[in-house]
Amino acid sequence: MKAITLIAASAVSLAAAAQTPVYLDESAPITDRVADALSRMTLEEKVALSHAQSKFTSPGVPRLGIPELHMSDGPHGVRAEVNWNDWGYAGWTNDSVTAFPALTALAATWNPSLAASYGKAVGEEALYRDKHVMLGPGLNICRTPLCGRNFEYLGEDPYLTGELAVPYIQAMQNQGVAACVKHFAVNNQETWRDNVDVVLSDRALYEIYLPAFRRAVQDGGAWSIMGAYNQIWGEHCCHNARLLNDILRGEWGFDGCVITDWGGAHDTRQAALNGLDLEMGTYTDGLQSDNSLGYEYYYLANPYLDLIRKGEVPMEVVDEKAGHVLTLIFRTAMNRNKPWGSMCTPEHYATAKAIGDESIILLKNNGLLPLLPDKAGRVLVVGDNATRRLTDGGGSSELKPKDYITPLDAIRAKYGAENVAYARGYMAGPPVWGQDIPVPRARLDSMRAEAVAMAKDADVVIYIGGLNKNATQDCEGVDRVKYSLSYDQNTLIDEILDANPNVVIANISGCAYEMPWIKRAPAVMHISYLGTMGGASIADAISGDVNPSGKLPYSIPVRLADCGAHASGQEVCFPGVENAVPDINRGMAPQVEYQEDILVGYRWHDTKKIPALFPFGHGLSYTKFDYGKLTLSDKNLNGDGTLTATISVTNAGPVAGKETVQLYIGDDKCSVLRPVKELKGFEKVTLAPGETTEVTFTITPDDLKFYDPATSQWTVEPGKFTIYIGASSTDIRAKSTFNYSK
Repeated sequence: MKAITLIAASAVSLAAAAQTPVYLDESAPITDRVADALSRMTLEEKVALSHAQSKFTSPGVPRLGIPELHMSDGPHGVRAEVNWNDWGYAGWTNDSVTAFPALTALAATWNPSLAASYGKAVGEEALYRDKHVMLGPGLNICRTPLCGRNFEYLGEDPYLTGELAVPYIQAMQNQGVAACVKHFAVNNQETWRDNVDVVLSDRALYEIYLPAFRRAVQDGGAWSIMGAYNQIWGEHCCHNARLLNDILRGEWGFDGCVITDWGGAHDTRQAALNGLDLEMGTYTDGLQSDNSLGYEYYYLANPYLDLIRKGEVPMEVVDEKAGHVLTLIFRTAMNRNKPWGSMCTPEHYATAKAIGDESIILLKNNGLLPLLPDKAGRVLVVGDNATRRLTDGGGSSELKPKDYITPLDAIRAKYGAENVAYARGYMAGPPVWGQDIPVPRARLDSMRAEAVAMAKDADVVIYIGGLNKNATQDCEGVDRVKYSLSYDQNTLIDEILDANPNVVIANISGCAYEMPWIKRAPAVMHISYLGTMGGASIADAISGDVNPSGKLPYSIPVRLADCGAHASGQEVCFPGVENAVPDINRGMAPQVEYQEDILVGYRWHDTKKIPALFPFGHGLSYTKFDYGKLTLSDKNLNGDGTLTATISVTNAGPVAGKETVQLYIGDDKCSVLRPVKELKGFEKVTLAPGETTEVTFTITPDDLKFYDPATSQWTVEPGKFTIYIGASSTDIRAKSTFNYSK
């Protein structure tokens, strides 16, 4: 009897095993798991996968035990918890996080290893908060200093952006958290962001605005991509057939999930047929208003279901969309091998500090810096940003940090509280979405007078102003309205310089700004938003405990008209012309033309011979780096071969430091317009005083190519090319030429 019972039990066990769903078997290929899950789902369950169920979640398949997706804004940390059905904060007490430096700070490090540390740390905090998809990194190109979201991006150059994006994405996804790369594509302004139609050439698209996204997909292996709000070719990017079907999936082979920006879908038929997988935030403006109709009325909800039932959407399209969402779920929410995550650890603070340390850019120094604590004397700190918490405001990247070290607190700790006085000097209003609340003139005048009077009695003044996260400053949803600093800061800086020549300008901003006082200022630092550990990084860089090694990830024009996007002075180039073209969804839409074409940033300054105030790649040190002779492995590059370029770098100064060696290549003669030179490589090296190292770059034909719209192919013409090795795009230390032949 016992043997019979055992045999019967074994038979039942085998039968149960045979019926075990493949989608639960993590050893099976994801394609098999997806196919198995789809075979078990109803049409309604498949449709439900393609639209939100709350502000930041989408449904799984409860009947099959497939969990929902939880998303969070990024990319500088995990946003505080938002209410289920509206945009208010939930008021949790356990959602305080590490505020990591802004992506412009990461870009200024020119350090891919720090990008990997960044992605890993954010991924760990997302895991701890039970988030499956982090909305970032942002890879849009800095076309104009006035774009309100420049601080969320990685600068003006597609090569630098791609080199930093890939390790960030890979390290985050190694934690089992999806990077949702945004905003795809040409989302370069906030004015009319939800429907402006961008007019640009295919060369500009492929050479400037798409390369970093392609790297994110093909090299980074991004699991999801967020469509942009704007239009290209008269179609919104979130359901743009050429952008999503032809380029993203057809040319690049993307196998992940396409997600709308919040409120980025506008048409059911286009959303169904043009490559969108998951619709979020419909019936909102992306940030403020609530969904008054309910999630079942999303374009990819009941209206989508109706089209399917009418036979107007093929079932293979339905399965493809649902399959992409399931793939994302299996990679994240159903990944049982991912770690547990952690929050606000010493390791995360150390990562934030390291990024902040290497991001600070020393623009100018006549010897006033480093300001040694035992020789500083009486220090006066001036500026609203010395005490302002710059993680507040800015839109969806706003963070709720557990800890936040202000520059003033860090400077007092460094130089002694008894030796450091503070004058606010100017005041910005609180960060209120959509508003930059003005401060009364009399109040600004009074604060300026107080700061100037105190400056006369100080041995040195440290000015910490710049921009902030208010509307019309560095903020989502609205662009900057001027290139100069707000709140009468230029007047304040001039008067302080009149009162005391020993002034360190340590302004904080997300991009370039006008510096009319630059010739008078003895020492100037350019600093991005550095988050939790930012004050400590600033104090260490000023004192010399950290040797600045940041390099500009964008050019700083002398004036706005020196920027390619603004050179013509025509509104059609920025921000565009309102009600310019028909929009099938909204009647009429604004239109903006990228007349500068491929000449963005330093490409414009070089080619048009318009010097920047500070060029792309610029950044000084407290030591001196000498470059040796550039040697090439060959003077000819043939077919699909390679050649190497090698140069020595020596720390010829008194202290250890880090230098970023930059490689640019120029096509000396071409049948089409090309920039004088383009960044094609860089390496950051650390050297002790007197130490020398060699840096070697490998050059391939891909580094020489331009996009030919006539053939829709990348091509290179035979001829002579110049290699430029420099400490910036204009500080060229060595040059050499080689010939390319097919």
